[in-house]
Amino acid sequence: MAAGPSTRLGKPKQLLQHNGKSLLKNSMEEALNANANSVIVVLGAHSNLLHGEIDKKKVQLVVNAEWEEGMASSIRIGLKSLLKLIPSVEGVIFIVCDQPYLSASLLNKLLITQQETGKPIVASHYGEAIGPPALFHKSFFSELMQLKGDTGAKKIIQQHSAEIATVSFPEGLIDIDSPADYEALRIDL
Repeated sequence: MAAGPSTRLGKPKQLLQHNGKSLLKNSMEEALNANANSVIVVLGAHSNLLHGEIDKKKVQLVVNAEWEEGMASSIRIGLKSLLKLIPSVEGVIFIVCDQPYLSASLLNKLLITQQETGKPIVASHYGEAIGPPALFHKSFFSELMQLKGDTGAKKIIQQHSAEIATVSFPEGLIDIDSPADYEALRIDL
């Protein structure tokens, strides 16, 4: 998902460069390199500036006209698009583009953990937090479609803690929300 306005940063974070490519392009490439059947990119704010980053032959692009509502609207439109594309889909992994250390191996680890544990939700664990990237079995699709506002799927994760497995993603603590976050990332290189 790459639909937010990046208000704290003051410019589209999706276009910030890390390791020679934009955060958006990195997220797409890692998703495409994972063992996923389909990749859907949800844009919203700044979508006109971001179209050039997307290889429309490899991913399905969806523009969320309701992006101002918050993350829940992007989850709903992304899931709706996935169900239209693959009605029999068994699960979905949600990623955000502001985690520069996202990798295909992490996404595959979510899939493997779900297969090994049978848990319907597999989320990433970093610091004290559990969050994206996160995999949701189809049994949670109706709850995901009912999300509202800027809470994202964290609400569902919190409500179903007994049904969750986690994978370690310590680099998930690093996400880019402010100029200071981006500067710290650049210094870390």
